[in-house]
Amino acid sequence: MLMRGIQTAVSLIYPARCIGCGGLVDSDFGLCGACWSEVHFVVGTACESCGLPLPGEADGFRIDCDSCLRTPPPWRQGRAAMLYEGQGRRLVLGLKHGDRSEIAPVAGAWLERAARPLLRNKPLVCPVPLHWSRLMRRKYNQSALLSAALAHRAELPHCPDLLRRTRRTPALEGKTREERYRILGDAIAVHPARAAQLQGRNVLIVDDVMTSGATLSACADACLQAGAAEVRVAVLARVTHA
Repeated sequence: MLMRGIQTAVSLIYPARCIGCGGLVDSDFGLCGACWSEVHFVVGTACESCGLPLPGEADGFRIDCDSCLRTPPPWRQGRAAMLYEGQGRRLVLGLKHGDRSEIAPVAGAWLERAARPLLRNKPLVCPVPLHWSRLMRRKYNQSALLSAALAHRAELPHCPDLLRRTRRTPALEGKTREERYRILGDAIAVHPARAAQLQGRNVLIVDDVMTSGATLSACADACLQAGAAEVRVAVLARVTHA
């Protein structure tokens, strides 16, 4: 009773706000109706590899988009929680560049829900890494916040420093698919002190956005070369036109 009274008092002093527009909502870190309608969640049929929404209905067989059929990614399965557009894009940018780490818990809940088909056999969860110089400037890795939230909700093992950037790479925004793959090259590797945790394990790599998949491919390659049995990927948002 005492705790409930304290929570009620706190809610009166600090009412819950929409993480999109800041308006009042019924629950902490939720979205108001208007902002919710502007977030395009991925539901229904989607590419098994990259999470891109596809027309039609699932027929019990694996479905991949044309891009993943032409160039299969190194990971086995992938899912995305929403599309990188509208309010979804604004939320991702707020988390990534706006110092809005309070978005991560609710975004992690969306991500965990989207990634449920990937959580069998309790994979080891890890984020896409930031180079140390970028981490120093940003003060946090938004992908690590998301992976921690997902792992906590799904009760999965989490290794935030499983992967590391061995060299700094330029920003990938505006780069073509081919340029992204060329830039990343061997820029990501498994942390030597964490390599033993990978042996024969399934790994779930988490990122905020998937565009071409170049960054996730570099991460998946590093895990597989270090002895992972299988790699899966989950992203908060999916760009529809790489």
